[in-house]
Amino acid sequence: MPKFAANLTMLFTDVQFMQRFEAARDAGFSAIEYLFPYEFEAVELKAKLEQNRLTQVLFNLPAGKWDEGERGFAVNPERVDEFRAGVAKAVDYALKLGVGGLNCLAGKRIPGYDDDKQWSTLVGNVRYAAKVLQENGLRLVVEPINHFDIPGFFLNRMDQALKLIDDAGMPNVFVQFDVYHTQREEGELTVNLRKNIDKIGHIQVADNPGRHQPGTGEINYPFIFKEIDASGYRGHVGLEYVPVPDSKSSFAWITEFGYKL
Repeated sequence: MPKFAANLTMLFTDVQFMQRFEAARDAGFSAIEYLFPYEFEAVELKAKLEQNRLTQVLFNLPAGKWDEGERGFAVNPERVDEFRAGVAKAVDYALKLGVGGLNCLAGKRIPGYDDDKQWSTLVGNVRYAAKVLQENGLRLVVEPINHFDIPGFFLNRMDQALKLIDDAGMPNVFVQFDVYHTQREEGELTVNLRKNIDKIGHIQVADNPGRHQPGTGEINYPFIFKEIDASGYRGHVGLEYVPVPDSKSSFAWITEFGYKL
């Protein structure tokens, strides 16, 4: 049975961020994730986790000026030092919050550099991050993101993510398999799950079109969840979707599919 984690960036947006921990607990969740912790002190976040008996399973490495459209900068040859400083900051938060995994967003293509240069920069950054994380008992995931939602994003497909893992050559690097992004970019959901489950370190779900909760679109989620169960995957499944009509109502699919929080 899947272990679901509520994504606090996407869910419970009718209340302030710090109130979403309690909202997740009240909804029945025991695990959460969100994009970034950095605007808060780790001690504040840790207190919220403990008060609400929640486990945090994931957050992203620093990804640049998010509000201005940046989506990571691991491909940028001019910002390697900044990337490494971000790794140190993220690891510090992860250790304080008890988070076992971090996600690296590659970022958008950088004008003036060819793909080979950006690829080698990305590989070097992922290898560096993985080494630091390994020294601290953590693992890294890398996430392909479809080019429709984020035009110009450098890492779009499962085969690219697998090559990145191979080129980085570190045992603690895995793929963050987002079912929604995979469906939009390439499909082949079942094939990708079955073929690559040993390389998948985290799973996230949303339906298509609209990026709403499972059961609202074209993806056969009852089948997909059976595949996840059968695969032996033991990690969490992050609910990273835009809820309709609201977060509480959107969770009805969980019981409808025969699962529980």
